[in-house]
Amino acid sequence: MHTTESLTSFSDLLGAIPAAPKTRDILDPATGEVVAAAPVQTLADLEAAVASARLAQPEWAALGHAERSAYLMRAADAVEAAAEGLAELLSREQGKPLNGPNARFEVGACAAWLRATASFELEPEVLVDDDGGRAELHYRPLGVVGAIGPWNWPMMISIWQLAPALRMGNTVVMKPSEYTPLSVLALAAVLNQALPAGVLHVVSGGRDVGEALAGHADIDKVMFTGSTATGKAIIRSSADTVKRLTLELGGNDAGIVLPDADPAAIAEDLFWGAFINTGQTCAALKRLYVHEDIYDAVVDALAGVANAMPMGVGLDENNVLGPLQNQAQFTIVAGLVQAAKDAGARIVTGGNPASGQPGYFYPATLVADIENDNPLVAQEQFGPALPIIRYSTVDEAVAMANALDVGLGASVWSSDKDAALAVAARIEAGTVWINKHGAVDPRMPFGGAKQSGYGLEFGVEGLKALGAPQVLSY
Repeated sequence: MHTTESLTSFSDLLGAIPAAPKTRDILDPATGEVVAAAPVQTLADLEAAVASARLAQPEWAALGHAERSAYLMRAADAVEAAAEGLAELLSREQGKPLNGPNARFEVGACAAWLRATASFELEPEVLVDDDGGRAELHYRPLGVVGAIGPWNWPMMISIWQLAPALRMGNTVVMKPSEYTPLSVLALAAVLNQALPAGVLHVVSGGRDVGEALAGHADIDKVMFTGSTATGKAIIRSSADTVKRLTLELGGNDAGIVLPDADPAAIAEDLFWGAFINTGQTCAALKRLYVHEDIYDAVVDALAGVANAMPMGVGLDENNVLGPLQNQAQFTIVAGLVQAAKDAGARIVTGGNPASGQPGYFYPATLVADIENDNPLVAQEQFGPALPIIRYSTVDEAVAMANALDVGLGASVWSSDKDAALAVAARIEAGTVWINKHGAVDPRMPFGGAKQSGYGLEFGVEGLKALGAPQVLSY
């Protein structure tokens, strides 16, 4: 293992972040204060990490599933021991509050996902067993997995990538977002207290490092969570080496509220489906279609929930909504809400960020009486602004939900489960939830339809995606 020292506190974690000749200050998006200096690593650092991972991989693979799973369990223990320090760092770097479905929640999910991934059984599948012979399907390690992560859930999505990769006998080289490198570097330092040397590396660099990782001849698979545009670039760069890919790309998730739904009963779950992590979630509810019979009641119920949710600096224990993580995303959200206003849509609540204040705070915003082709509906806003579109028939709602070229998740809301399931079967999305939205589970495969990407994560299917299938016929 890398070290016997225990990393638990915020200061311990910052001290474990590697030094580099060149660094860049990371600012707290809630206050503008410097959190710490992050290393700006180079292509040479990437080459060294890939070479080390390649060297360590055969021995790691030879351990077998049981021993690798035991390592993941010990890594989960290390995360739990460092949970409060990790949550503070995550809150200060990403902006999300400690409480609510935010920083502490994310760190807890890291430990839970490690344990779940370690616990899945993956036995050889018997394909044929008769007088003519026997054939079995096995999954072998691929080699070195390159993982490129986002800034919205930097720790949790890193675990989603590295845990199944390691469990399957691969080693991992990760490239975190330039917006949230500290969180991933600190998480890796904690994990590496439990893991053998060489199996997990993080290279904190710029776009050049990400591009080189995606096309590297010694990387056998790339896992990427981020924009569809970047995903397409990774597909192109992977072609020369016929690299395996798992891509979880942009989403613009639709929710359909059927006329028999109870507005008061669903309002809080609708709110969190849309505004978890202040709307900065790939599989968040981003456009809501409500039947005309209950439209006003749903809008009013949602407004009541939104107005009761405190927003502010993440280290304040009272807050459950934080800032947008960066200026660029703030500008996108503000521009889309302004376009909706200019087109005559009704701002029910929010839409008026305070000026002259530190931090990228944009209030929880509900936009009603908006047309389906408005940019706030048609483009992924990735922030705390929810357009609510009125519909007359279920056929109309389904057609609008399916009209875009993305399909990560969707949801149907109804008091009649069978009616909801019938509508769900018509929606083009990788996951459709009933009376909830975005409820991922480590046991349930997760992936997108259309241009929201391809490949599955989570569960046994996610493990298989990190292995090379091999048929033994005898």
